[in-house]
Amino acid sequence: QVLLVESGGGLVQAGGSLRLSCAASGFIGSRNTMAWYRQAPGKQREMVAAMTNSGSATYADSVKGRFTISRDNAKNTVSLQMNSLKPEDTAVYYCNAQNRVDPELNYWGRGTQVTVSS
Repeated sequence: QVLLVESGGGLVQAGGSLRLSCAASGFIGSRNTMAWYRQAPGKQREMVAAMTNSGSATYADSVKGRFTISRDNAKNTVSLQMNSLKPEDTAVYYCNAQNRVDPELNYWGRGTQVTVSS
């Protein structure tokens, strides 16, 4: 079983920055993707950024140029640096880890709230 624990959420003014971190305990698999998703009130959960164990990154169009995902494979951590935050970035952010060989091995953190005030 894999446990994901997020940290770093909070309240920030528009234009500010936050850094989210996620620590994974347990073995995800040698070929895996770690990602950040978010869910705003009344909206579906959406992928924000993802990175494979080999370092290939993908971003949602809405955050390109503002957010940066990084990971430390040795420590089993993934981070999300969020700059130039906008009120529409307000959401609960979830850490996700998925085994790419067996996608049913898919794990979620409990989420951390990010609130951007205008």
